[in-house]
Amino acid sequence: MRRLTKTGSSKLNADSQRLVSLALEMFYASSFLESEFCRKKLEVLVFRLLQARKQAVLNDAIEYLFTTDMEAYNCLLEVAEALSESAVIEEDGKKYQVLLVAVPVLAWTRFSIASGTLAPEQIEAISSRFARLILADDVRFAMAPGLYAVDQLPYSHVDVMAVTQGLVQSVVQGSRFELASKQETVPFLADGRYLLAAVMAREGTPLFRWQSIPDPAGFETVREECLKLWQHEIMPIMSEILPGCNLELLLPGGFFNTCRKADQAIRPSTIKAAVHYLVHALDTQPEKLGAVVGGFGKDLDGTQVEEYRISFYRKDNGKIVYGIVWPVYGAEEVDGMNFPSQLEGHSGALSRKGGKQLLQIFQLLRELGISYEKTAVERFAMEFCEDCGAPLFADTNGELVHAEMPEDARKETRLH
Repeated sequence: MRRLTKTGSSKLNADSQRLVSLALEMFYASSFLESEFCRKKLEVLVFRLLQARKQAVLNDAIEYLFTTDMEAYNCLLEVAEALSESAVIEEDGKKYQVLLVAVPVLAWTRFSIASGTLAPEQIEAISSRFARLILADDVRFAMAPGLYAVDQLPYSHVDVMAVTQGLVQSVVQGSRFELASKQETVPFLADGRYLLAAVMAREGTPLFRWQSIPDPAGFETVREECLKLWQHEIMPIMSEILPGCNLELLLPGGFFNTCRKADQAIRPSTIKAAVHYLVHALDTQPEKLGAVVGGFGKDLDGTQVEEYRISFYRKDNGKIVYGIVWPVYGAEEVDGMNFPSQLEGHSGALSRKGGKQLLQIFQLLRELGISYEKTAVERFAMEFCEDCGAPLFADTNGELVHAEMPEDARKETRLH
């Protein structure tokens, strides 16, 4: 029988401690009614903290539960995300539900990936298709006029709530809303770009087209059809906005969950983009490149991999020339998959969080023609360069080094 996690912590202030206690009480409730009672109290407190912009108080409770009780952590995170990306408002005596929607575009290239304010005709073309292909009938919405990189999106729950409220005003009043952040995006070879919209419907009515069907059993089929039509009609527009990029369009949806799915979906493209870049920059072929894959974590107890770092080298040299990071999210696990021959005898190292992603990494490298005999299956601390802050990567000897392109690399392609 599972024991309740201790709720006390000298590092938590009164509000953070109350968040922790309510989240624990909510998860360990013995009935739905008891859980809902706790949830409502938790919602009141979280909403008050968000309105007061006390993100630090919320963060303290979230981080504490992440290390002590994942189920309660998920309860608190779910409430914080719901209250910041959605709302219920009243207009003309009627209640409306509002949701902040992310519209993800995954891109990879050996050049640069554009972002920034879009032309009015581009927003109009995307908006008309968004309404026709994604949204249910009679849903009102407003779309921010920009295509944003990950580091230009609202980061905290407080900031997400501010964007949600700003776009709600655009829906209700017809005003223009654009994210205040003008931060220059950090360039990557593979990255996500996002449109943001607030959608608004009468309370109790559907927001998305797949919610409108009479038979709920068919929602998955309708979702797939909506995605195919969306990809077909939006791809030509996005190809003009993001020239020279390989693109993948995901289904629009609620801000937090959709951004997480996009973060996971972009990972294979980072490997494809890296190999594509190195082949051109080094004037070589994939079979002349090798890779080292190391598991990295904040602790070295072997129970949790936070990310895999993949470093590339030329077989005629061995020096690490480029590296990419493959983050591991949530409880991503090995699930009955066969290990590559290079990992025979190391299955124990894979039977923890992140193992399934390691197998996917190996499969992608193999498909791209990259050999990985020099794979480091041991764990490494998450170390970074003290001078520039770049992550350090494992070389063929298992030493952590800085990835550096050789001087003879082609200069017409930009390394990010």
